[in-house]
Amino acid sequence: MAPSLSQAYRRRWWMAVTAVIENLLFSAVLLGWGSLLIMLKNEGFYSHLCTEENVTNQSWGGDLSSAQPPLAPPAWLSCVDQEEMLNLGFTIGSFLLSAATLPLGILMDRFGPRPLRLLGSALFALSCSMIAASAYDPPVLSALIFLALSLNGFGGICLTFTSLTLPNMFGNLSSTLMSLMIGSYASSAVTFPGIKLIYDAGVPFTVIMFVWSSLACLVFLNCFLNWPVESFPAPQEINYVKKIKLSGLALDHKLTGDRFHSHVSTVGLRLSQKSPAESKEFISSEEHVDKPADNTHAIPFRRSVFSPIFLWSLITMAMTQIRIIFYMGSMNKMLEFLVTGGQEHPSEERAKEAEETVGFYASVFGTLQLLCLVSCPLIGYMMDWKMKECEEPLKQEQRTGGEKDKESSDPNANQKPRRDKKIQKITNAMRSFTFTNMLLVGFGITSLINNLPIQIVSFILHTMVRGFIHSCCGGLYAAVYPSNHFGTLTGLQSLISALFALFQQLLFIAMVGPLHGDPFWINLSLLLFSLAGFLLPGYLYFHCRNLVKEMQAKDGTNQSEEALRGHHSNGQLQ
Repeated sequence: MAPSLSQAYRRRWWMAVTAVIENLLFSAVLLGWGSLLIMLKNEGFYSHLCTEENVTNQSWGGDLSSAQPPLAPPAWLSCVDQEEMLNLGFTIGSFLLSAATLPLGILMDRFGPRPLRLLGSALFALSCSMIAASAYDPPVLSALIFLALSLNGFGGICLTFTSLTLPNMFGNLSSTLMSLMIGSYASSAVTFPGIKLIYDAGVPFTVIMFVWSSLACLVFLNCFLNWPVESFPAPQEINYVKKIKLSGLALDHKLTGDRFHSHVSTVGLRLSQKSPAESKEFISSEEHVDKPADNTHAIPFRRSVFSPIFLWSLITMAMTQIRIIFYMGSMNKMLEFLVTGGQEHPSEERAKEAEETVGFYASVFGTLQLLCLVSCPLIGYMMDWKMKECEEPLKQEQRTGGEKDKESSDPNANQKPRRDKKIQKITNAMRSFTFTNMLLVGFGITSLINNLPIQIVSFILHTMVRGFIHSCCGGLYAAVYPSNHFGTLTGLQSLISALFALFQQLLFIAMVGPLHGDPFWINLSLLLFSLAGFLLPGYLYFHCRNLVKEMQAKDGTNQSEEALRGHHSNGQLQ
């Protein structure tokens, strides 16, 4: 029933368009947690933990801006214990969104994207059904939310991860398709705010979840009918061949790379490579006969793991990850604090105002996630800055003797290129990390300001940082490390960052507990911690200077050897 690779290639536009839509609706939807949290509280999840002594608010299903109708469900209590339990579910689900990239890369290497995509869509459909079923009796079935959110996060990253293999089937359009895939993944946080609008219009929560589960089944069907069994189009199994005519002789030069191991590693590899401008021909892995030669001088993986650049990047990525996840998990509580002024038992009128304000700003935050569709191509442009002016690696070594003699007689051919490709890649990564960290610091400053309209600026900066940081890291790894280490390093970084982000649960407990809902001291501490992000671009600056010195020393040695050869050939000093 599964199509062949050639059939899938003919359907690639259908697969790409549906993959973008599926990423928007089913991938990292948990990142719109603020809107989902409001709906879960209105449905009474873990409301049984609240008593009259620790209650902070009351809520009921439907439109919160209207009075409670006579036949509406009874009001559900809301308290700090309830928020801590629900935030724990978000922590687990968001952890799986990042931590699963490394094992998924290994599984896709062995089984291909088709079974993982089928599994991901099935788990996502199951998670929506579990949430809907548990809403029928929240006091008894609230515990299912942990399993449901876990399946939701894992199923979403499966869909995202497998969709990132598609752009390599589009030749010169691969960069554009990759930006759309990453942008649609990052923008999927808009899904829950959109669902909340339907919920506020009066549609029952269980109906919404079951319909969403049915749509996920369509993703399963689409994958079953259109995605091939063969693992396409990872760079090790698909070759883009450019035919260059030279004196009537056609030569084939194959451009190969390493398999992508995570949703962000594909972006980094794309940013470090240029698609050939010549005509391309699709060749499957079955037609590929030539095997790459073994590299006897391969760099040990341990050396890459313990290199300063990777260790500094771990600090930067872990710091950024906990900053982003903590804000997503505690945003509603922060906004509520701004409205109530930190009152433990606000008046009914003030509590209702706080609930309406939080709902409005949560919808604004979700809508602004669509900015990722714009920000992802922007950081790609920064990473590709002036790469066309760089020399290709091994260019001098690949020239024949006749070409060198011809170039020696051409004065324009002796002009050296202005930039080294590897140095330019690292320089671009340094600038991108610096710009992203400046945005992160700006976000930390605006989050300290107790002003609701200013928080919209925080939303924008948060969205831009989330769209930038992974592309920066992937581009840096692709520029510095061997291709066979690229995916593993990126997956390892994602896993460590996800483990570090688990501390956001402790920060949330501290905020709603000892700090009585005031996020100032936590935000200030995270702002100071975010300054550590400038250590990586600082090290990259000195690393680039060392590379420039090494290149200059190498050029000086080559010039001396050429002078000696000229002396021996002419019999006199030049």
